Amino acid sequence: MFFNSSACSWVYQGSAPDPSVETFHCRLPDYNTTPLINLPMVAKELGLGHVVIKDESHRLGLPAFKILGASWAIYKAVAQECNIALPCPLEELGGAARTHGIKLITCTEGNWGRAVARMAKYLGIPATIFVPDFMDEATQDKISREGAKVVVVDGDYDVSIQAARDEVENESSLLVMDTSWKGYEEIPEWVVEGYSTMLSETDRQLDEIVGRLATHVFASVGVGSWAQAVCRHYKAARASAAVITVEPEAAACLKTSLEAGHITPITTGHTIMNGMCCGTVSYTVWDTLRQGVDASVAVSDVEVHNDLQCLHSQDVKNGPCGAAPLSALRRLCSERKLALDQDSVIVLFSTEGARDYVVPT
Repeated sequence: MFFNSSACSWVYQGSAPDPSVETFHCRLPDYNTTPLINLPMVAKELGLGHVVIKDESHRLGLPAFKILGASWAIYKAVAQECNIALPCPLEELGGAARTHGIKLITCTEGNWGRAVARMAKYLGIPATIFVPDFMDEATQDKISREGAKVVVVDGDYDVSIQAARDEVENESSLLVMDTSWKGYEEIPEWVVEGYSTMLSETDRQLDEIVGRLATHVFASVGVGSWAQAVCRHYKAARASAAVITVEPEAAACLKTSLEAGHITPITTGHTIMNGMCCGTVSYTVWDTLRQGVDASVAVSDVEVHNDLQCLHSQDVKNGPCGAAPLSALRRLCSERKLALDQDSVIVLFSTEGARDYVVPT
């Protein structure tokens, strides 16, 4: 674990998300508000006031939350490329995109690529998705069935990033990524903004269930875009909560960077938390996470598998990335850190639905 004692007093001073984000999402096909599920048995076991989990196992017809960021970022980026004012119907935007010959390029470990492919299908434009060589064929097939071209690279996620960048240099295409680097910052910022819909929903649902604000929130980390959205929301002046991030032990790039005090790329290992197997923190999220994350926790595959079974028994049918926040909560409770007690209101964000994986031993 890594603890940042100064994060409790840090306040996000940036602008609030565009209120039209949620309106846009509500107009997409298969829009749904995902459930916030009360976990009283977990709260009792850990000696906490309330534990709830935001279940993103079915979001806009896909088994993960990534479509929120992908759809909003692509919507804004394509409109900008076509010089079209927003709001604009998807049919009209798609027609303009086809006229301009726009093709979407990205890389993924699974859910992000499928979300980009789905948005490309909505707009009726092509997409090419680069994937690391450890991605199983079933996940590749799900992306392909959205209509996208899948290209497997010889290497890990960071290698797929470079392949996507090279592809854009060779073609007149639009790079849409949820990670960033110096000189590529605008679209990843729109991705973060797109995640605000989930956070607004959670606020309303938590008020109905508990009638109090969250005191601690747990978010999984890949490159960090989702964690940045969480930090901005829960470290704003209107309300404050402790933000705890969780990563696989085999891919703890944020924890490593926080310990070093600067972005530090790592070599990743194998993990059942495939969507979090990233080696480098996104450039644009770093300052927010460096200042706003109260604790960074790395968890093992075995812990996550066990907590996934626990959540499934309580009818939360999520995947390993979605179960990881519960594992981080257990770790912190065992260490008696961050004032976790009977007055605590805990929000766990489960970011993916159930999927097959090799059970760790």
